[in-house]
Amino acid sequence: MTAPVVEAKASERAATLPPAPARRRGFAVHFAHYKWLYLLLLPGVLYFAVFRYGPMYGVSIAFKDYVPFLGVNGSPWVGVTNFTDFFANPDFPRLLGNTLILAFLNLGIAFPLTIILALLLNEVRLSVLKRTVQTLVYIPHFLSWTIVASLSFLLFALDIGPLFQFVNGLFGTNVDILSDPNWFRPLIVLQEIWKNTGWGTIIFLAALATVDQDQYEAAIIDGAGRFRRVWHITLPGIRSTIIVMLILAIGQMLNTGFEQIYLMTNALNRSVADVFDTYVYFVGITQGAYSYSTAVGLFKSLVGIVLIFGTNWLSKRFNQSGLF
Repeated sequence: MTAPVVEAKASERAATLPPAPARRRGFAVHFAHYKWLYLLLLPGVLYFAVFRYGPMYGVSIAFKDYVPFLGVNGSPWVGVTNFTDFFANPDFPRLLGNTLILAFLNLGIAFPLTIILALLLNEVRLSVLKRTVQTLVYIPHFLSWTIVASLSFLLFALDIGPLFQFVNGLFGTNVDILSDPNWFRPLIVLQEIWKNTGWGTIIFLAALATVDQDQYEAAIIDGAGRFRRVWHITLPGIRSTIIVMLILAIGQMLNTGFEQIYLMTNALNRSVADVFDTYVYFVGITQGAYSYSTAVGLFKSLVGIVLIFGTNWLSKRFNQSGLF
């Protein structure tokens, strides 16, 4: 392509763009029209800027041998040494296995139960009963993990806990459920279900409210039963919401939660209880290995980003709506 042709095409593109003052006036008009929405957006933007993006400057210590007295800028640069030390650590396979097992258990059990509970609540026609059940299943979400762990200790306490006596009487055993490594993961999943399943139904109930009711009436006329209506109308109607929530859940797979795991961990079940979140605490806070623990946290974040983009790409590949 010759130079005159290139110049001609550039001039044509420039001619199609509005003048700079006109663009500025257009933005000013747009901002003036939506000024209250931008004002409502401002607190959220400030929150993320100050508490999320601002502290990211400190992530650079993952590539340094951070010394508090020298500061972030004064600490010597070590490159990816902290990452290689972490991957070569004998604890890495155990931490990765424990984290992934808990993540897949929560994803495979707790996430579908959220959808099932939303479907069941959507079928309740008596408004008083529906609101009562919704309130009862929402309340546990507002309890702290400290309270949840305390209730677990009371219910499964050795010899005196009512659920300890029930479970051991049912299976004919005498196992200390709170200390047995084989019971740690079921306890964690049960706590997650009890605390967060009801709260997670809010989004799916909102999505269910948008399903076209005429489709249900047509299905009833055609003789479709309740299960077929759910399978062929309800679930396809909220498919996009399910996919978006699934992408977000997969992106959080390595974030198993520090408080819950830490409170339920003891010396007897530590072999299955240690995950990345608790490892960062024990190594970074109690032992002062700030650069090393920052590298672990950065590794988690990078894996989460890859999982989100990968799941979103896979969703688009199968012609489904994605997160972006």
